[in-house]
Amino acid sequence: MDAYDKDPAAGQGQAPGPGPDGGAAPEETGASGTGTTGTGANVTGANVTGTTGTGATDGSAVGETVAAPIAPAPAPAPEPRTGVAALSPRYQIGAVVALAVVAVAVCAHLGLVFLHVAPSNTLTKQHGAAVDEWVFPEFEQNWKLFAPNPLQQNVSVQVRAEVSTADGGIRTTGWYDLSAEDGRAIAGNPLPSHTRQNELRRAWDFFVATHDSEDRPVGLRGSLSETYLRRIALLRLDRNDAAGPGGVVERVQYRSRTTNVAPPSWSGEKVSGRPTVRELPWWSVAAETGGARTEAAGAAGREGGAA
Repeated sequence: MDAYDKDPAAGQGQAPGPGPDGGAAPEETGASGTGTTGTGANVTGANVTGTTGTGATDGSAVGETVAAPIAPAPAPAPEPRTGVAALSPRYQIGAVVALAVVAVAVCAHLGLVFLHVAPSNTLTKQHGAAVDEWVFPEFEQNWKLFAPNPLQQNVSVQVRAEVSTADGGIRTTGWYDLSAEDGRAIAGNPLPSHTRQNELRRAWDFFVATHDSEDRPVGLRGSLSETYLRRIALLRLDRNDAAGPGGVVERVQYRSRTTNVAPPSWSGEKVSGRPTVRELPWWSVAAETGGARTEAAGAAGREGGAA
């Protein structure tokens, strides 16, 4: 029989009675238990995770719970590098150089545009040609929008042509609204052509600024503006196939139709809603269409020879 059968008090976690000779009962040796009862084993090098009965011989207090050692938590993984920091040193140097070049280019562009719009000064007098070469035509600045009296009119430029047909006749085309064509090409286009936006408008402004009230040119710039408008007219008429098969444009005529922009209702300002029409004389384009006239004559000759 075991100790519990010999001594019922030992099964209840109580100290054993005195031995036969009046001395203390001998201690039990062996492994420590993990239950909540026992006689207090002689623990040698083992951890007790339960509650001992009368105390252990390793010096721990009676009924004390001894926890097992906890392993240290692993160190957190380093965060991955992003952006330029994720590149190798060689590519980082390349990125820094590229950013420096872009920064210098942006600063140079802003400086040239500032000199273009700034009042006349020493720098613009010395380097005006270089500034204009950079700014025109892509970076032109129109400051009329912020002037004390901004533009308050809509100007529509129209053109028609006198065409010599293949059978030797002469016919006059209808009016082509060039401004409306440009407006349709720009509307809804996130990246409209600079030519569509400014070519015709600048050419007409150039003409008006270099001609008197009788449409006579003032100086060489006036004649240059007429040549510019004639070439624009031929390009636009050819795009619309105004001459037709075998036809040649002989003369062109411009007119402008100007209407005032209606003021807001709260301003109380009154303006005329009647359009103002300015019609220019007919201009010969023989110098510009000499090659086309020769080709048309050659084609007519070949057809006659074939017949």
